[in-house]
Amino acid sequence: MDTHRVVVVGGGFAGLQLAKDLKCPDTSITIVDRRNHHLFQPLLYQVATTVLATSEIAWPIRALFRGRKDVSTLLGEVVGVDTEARVVSLKDGNAIPYDTLVLATGARHAYFGRDEWEPFAPGLKALEDATTIRRRLLLAFEKAELEADPERRKAMLTFSIIGAGPTGVEMAGIIAQLAQRTLVEEFRSIDTRSARILLIEAGPRVLPVFPEALSRYAEQSLIKMGVEVRTGIPVTACNENGIAIGDEFVSSRTVIWAAGVQASNAAAWVGAEKDRAGRAVVQPDLTVGGKPEIFIIGDTASVKAADGTPVPGVAPAAKQQGKYVASVIEARRLGTPTPSAFRYRHLGNLATIGPNSAVIDFGKIRLKGGIAWWIWGLAHIYFLIGTRSRLAVGLSWLWIFVSGHHSARLITQKETLKDEV
Repeated sequence: MDTHRVVVVGGGFAGLQLAKDLKCPDTSITIVDRRNHHLFQPLLYQVATTVLATSEIAWPIRALFRGRKDVSTLLGEVVGVDTEARVVSLKDGNAIPYDTLVLATGARHAYFGRDEWEPFAPGLKALEDATTIRRRLLLAFEKAELEADPERRKAMLTFSIIGAGPTGVEMAGIIAQLAQRTLVEEFRSIDTRSARILLIEAGPRVLPVFPEALSRYAEQSLIKMGVEVRTGIPVTACNENGIAIGDEFVSSRTVIWAAGVQASNAAAWVGAEKDRAGRAVVQPDLTVGGKPEIFIIGDTASVKAADGTPVPGVAPAAKQQGKYVASVIEARRLGTPTPSAFRYRHLGNLATIGPNSAVIDFGKIRLKGGIAWWIWGLAHIYFLIGTRSRLAVGLSWLWIFVSGHHSARLITQKETLKDEV
């Protein structure tokens, strides 16, 4: 029997879960990613806000599959797919043939038609984004320490987060902790507690996917921590000097984008129908219409749950899709009945707000406060890869909980003009 070539584009949760679960005779798996590491994206904001180091939430893909001789890893950027020749094209000119193709290319920042805002309001999807934001946060305090003009200093100590979903809420809470507790005794010319932290949401409330009571609790908790919450008013302008909230201009040298994402170009590569966010509309078995050899999964795919609602772009959903597609490919290879249509099992929504404060929605069970915070932490530690990472993250969180000090506060990248505050 000829070896069946499965090419997986993307080393995120969906792609890695598929490669992990697919173990079939005479089947080879090639993982292609433009980065050499898998990233635990739910904790990426903690790298951006000086809580964790990059090595604690990212692992080399090659190392993860060192014991799997049927799995190969290639570092490269996919720029297109020839569906007739069944070949994946890379930016460097190389081509990879496939028998089955799985596109799990994730999503990128979406600025809703205002891409010119990106240099001033970086989003958070990769390690490079996190280290850029961390550098800007720390440089803001450093430059404010040197600034004699009170208005410029005020602008430097104003931090604006656009978007109040889980990432925005979690970032606002940690920045508040950084200013109110961690840095207080380390500066001499400025009082870091005077920092202004703005969380702006165009919708009516923070954490809109959570029940209203938990959303209200999260907003009240943020306010107690010193965060200024603005809801129901969109950001209408963004430049190097700050942002406009409705008609009000706020001088802010550090702006962070947490408002939206857009799917990769995978749908265009294979001629699939797209939804409004650019995600590929897939069949119930997660294949592309008319092309049963091509699967699209994770944040790149537009998938419906059993009740007709969209499957959310979260890690558990991506992992479930990867596991499902692995079972479909295996059934095809072995000649056994293929599984029925993909069914998403919702595991709940979790978000942390600050020290000893979080919200959890498990459907019938809803939690908030300290108990929710401990469950949130344990859940994230459980899903980390490897005992070493779990131990490192657990110890980092314990140290911050006890001392209030963040250990990953190094400015390690050269400053560019775009990073000036």
